[in-house]
Amino acid sequence: MKFKNYLEKIAGIEIFPMISLLVFVIFFVALIFYVVKADEAYISHMQQIPFDKEQ
Repeated sequence: MKFKNYLEKIAGIEIFPMISLLVFVIFFVALIFYVVKADEAYISHMQQIPFDKEQ
């Protein structure tokens, strides 16, 4: 692979995949935490928005 040689010459390049994985995991853990802790009334209200005719 042509680009592999270029990436091997960059100092500290091995940290970037780990940072990407960490950001990915933190985002989805926070999203799951938000969904679990969301207020039931808020979720119910948001479910009814497409069916409201008051707009």
